[in-house]
Amino acid sequence: MEFNNKYLQEPIYWHEATSYLLKKDRILKKIIPLCNKNFSIFSENYFQILSKAIICQKISNIANETVDNIWNIFKNKIFLDPYSILITSKDTLKSMGVNNRKANYLYHLALSFCEKKVKYEDWNTMDNESIVKELLSIKGIGRWTAEIFLMFGMQRPDIMPLDDKDLLKAISFHYFSGEPVSRFEAREVSVAWKPWRTVASYYLWQSLNFLPIK
Repeated sequence: MEFNNKYLQEPIYWHEATSYLLKKDRILKKIIPLCNKNFSIFSENYFQILSKAIICQKISNIANETVDNIWNIFKNKIFLDPYSILITSKDTLKSMGVNNRKANYLYHLALSFCEKKVKYEDWNTMDNESIVKELLSIKGIGRWTAEIFLMFGMQRPDIMPLDDKDLLKAISFHYFSGEPVSRFEAREVSVAWKPWRTVASYYLWQSLNFLPIK
């Protein structure tokens, strides 16, 4: 699939999920009306989504323009499929802003696809944890990346990325009066959002963009 900057249509479950959360959670009832409703999902194929996740790792959120520039240079110079990555030298990758560590991760990802060490063709029929387990076998991909991939790449509706600091920050503010929140406490709060934790997480992320709600 060709990369483009347009977002695909929102998931078919989005309206149902939003309606459910508005009724179920008094905090989200306040947050959701203030949020951007344009849910953004990735438009690349699975390999490209994971490649971008690797390339953009550990780049500060305040440097989104830098992230986009690196990715645009990368995708415009290389035909993004596993075989093309494997025949691209590290020097070439470095010239496009990809350091040696990330290059090694990209090679490992490409090999996993080429040698079918991951069953990417079956992911649509696999449960979340089975996909996460496969993704964690790929060097350079951690649980956070795997869960973000499930949320935005595969549109899975009930993902709760507990390793995401911004999500924990939003939960801390809205549900614990700003007190530090543990993963266990965040998970307990999220029980009320099932089976739409992806949607709840999205709106909580969005809530960081405006003034705190009392």
